[in-house]
Amino acid sequence: MSFVEVEHSNGIATVRLSRGKVNALNGTIVDELRERLHALEGDQDPKALVLTGRGKFFSFGFDIPEFLSFAREEFTDFLTNFTELYTYLFLYPKPVVAALNGHTIAGGFMLALACDNRIMAAGRGKVSLNEITFGSSVFAGSTEMLRFWVGSATATKVLCSGAMYSAEEALGLGLVQEVMPEDQLMVRARKIAGDLASRQSSAFKSIKSLLRKPIAEDMIQREKGSIRAFVDIWYSKPTWANLQDITIR
Repeated sequence: MSFVEVEHSNGIATVRLSRGKVNALNGTIVDELRERLHALEGDQDPKALVLTGRGKFFSFGFDIPEFLSFAREEFTDFLTNFTELYTYLFLYPKPVVAALNGHTIAGGFMLALACDNRIMAAGRGKVSLNEITFGSSVFAGSTEMLRFWVGSATATKVLCSGAMYSAEEALGLGLVQEVMPEDQLMVRARKIAGDLASRQSSAFKSIKSLLRKPIAEDMIQREKGSIRAFVDIWYSKPTWANLQDITIR
């Protein structure tokens, strides 16, 4: 079964997360998304991508109930794979627009932060980096991507509160760039992707690299340590007790 669907139309590839009702992230969907992105990078037809989800969620974030059975080493391997994925997406040479069709939480929002533009459906869901609310931390890379978009003061507010933001609130904070009616979301996302793709591709790639590569290099340098700290907190008694209460319906 495929958890990542790809559709092609007029030079734009739509990449859709499609795993259950909430598009929760596990090793399988992370690997499949990476494979699809690699294939599209080498494909001359799509000049830009739209990343979205199926149903009422862009992504719930990590499949926490599944990870409760993981030993520390196995979970660390997953986190390494996941952070490498969002770093790859952050530096992706083609334009990527995130069309947030619904709730975009934790690890799901980290993927959205790696894209070039985020557009969200009005009234359909909320965005959050809510890890602190159940006693978890985040990663060096996700912190730097958030800071890249909104600056340190707003990043501190978002991460230390763990608040859930409506589309309109997210727009006000700079977490998304546009809010659209649900029925216009994908049309607008493809239009933004097409506009970015109309730029000379080598120039776009160069400018994107100039803006992001120094940040990515810092992310990579610090990521291993942040994963180690994340795992220590995840398996600590208070956080582990909170994780037991998280369900996916």
